[in-house]
Amino acid sequence: MTPSLTSPVKNGGRVSDSPLSVHIAPFRAKLEDLGYTPSRVVYHLRFVAKIDLWLLRRKERLWWLNEQKVDQFLAQLRKKRRAGYRGARSGLRLLLSFLRDVGVVAPKTAPIASSPSQRLTDRYRAFLKEERGLDRAIIYHYSRHIDRFLTEHFGIGRVELRSLGTPQITAFVRRHAPRGGLGLAAQMVTGLRSFFRFAQLQGLITSDLAAAVPAVPTWQGSGPPKHLSREQVQRVLAACERTTVQGKRDYAILLLLARLGLRAGEIVALQLEDVDWVNAQLTVRSKKGDGWARLPLPIDVGRALARYLRVRPPTSYRNVFVRAYAPHTPFVASGPVSVLVRTAIERADVRSARTGAHLFRHSLATEMLRRGASLDEIGRVLRHRHPDTTAIYAKVDLKALRGLALPWPGGAQ
Repeated sequence: MTPSLTSPVKNGGRVSDSPLSVHIAPFRAKLEDLGYTPSRVVYHLRFVAKIDLWLLRRKERLWWLNEQKVDQFLAQLRKKRRAGYRGARSGLRLLLSFLRDVGVVAPKTAPIASSPSQRLTDRYRAFLKEERGLDRAIIYHYSRHIDRFLTEHFGIGRVELRSLGTPQITAFVRRHAPRGGLGLAAQMVTGLRSFFRFAQLQGLITSDLAAAVPAVPTWQGSGPPKHLSREQVQRVLAACERTTVQGKRDYAILLLLARLGLRAGEIVALQLEDVDWVNAQLTVRSKKGDGWARLPLPIDVGRALARYLRVRPPTSYRNVFVRAYAPHTPFVASGPVSVLVRTAIERADVRSARTGAHLFRHSLATEMLRRGASLDEIGRVLRHRHPDTTAIYAKVDLKALRGLALPWPGGAQ
């Protein structure tokens, strides 16, 4: 008798009350909704049936199924047969996520912080997420520097932030800033200032230690931002493959970056309802969740979006851009956007010192400046909150600025 994909078989008879029996059909529907092909759905359900029988034989409660038990199950399979289990882990992890969503498996618990430093960093992470609304990539980048700072100063002992002063903070920055690029150094000092403001808000310190964090020399405003010329931007766009679903998606993303100067995080957050086709407008939401802006939708950008949405994989998610291959889920962070930008630049054989998504934003601002736009106009288009952010573009075209210089009185050279 061939085992069913809806319930395991034991002693030649069907077991109707196995741990997973009532969940296999809705999980199958979930896999189909995520865009898995019928053959791939069947492939993953094979392992669901196997782990169902494994749980039944071990008399395990479904509630306690977790990543460790999935690993135990897979280790047992490998002992019996070394080949034929590629992709099983990802499918079973997806099953775990599904079961947690429906409330039949215990929630995934975070590792218990073992020291005061770790507990304080966890409080800071929760603050960034719940109070500031930052995405997990920013939370990770800020908190990793705080982890290091607290561990270096307090180890596993009691955290006494009131004992800190300018010498300790400055020494930490000087010790670690040179190990990475200017971007990493800027991220470090921004994270430290954010943490000390949090500590002051929580009453852990009374003095303004954020003001004691030193600035990193030359990390901002020391030179013109890296950018592509108008011709290079067109080369990148022209080299983009537009016949496949992924190609249409990537081309639409590149146009949003190049024509509207969107940030990668704003691309990720874009929802279907943010596109106003009637009024040719686009609503752009802040990655911090604390604001939004309405921008005009250029004709070429609108056409690229429409062509992608016609072939966009069917999914229940409202995000405009989703993965081209199953599971058709949204991007969880801005990293994939920067990766596709780098790939597009390399495909066009364009040489650039930078290849991230922000490169197109800088290129748009530079082109606007060369066409006569004021810094105030550029700041409004790029949605800068502070004029100093836009001021860096004043240095961008020295050759053009020299042509505007007035001759010195008296004919001095």
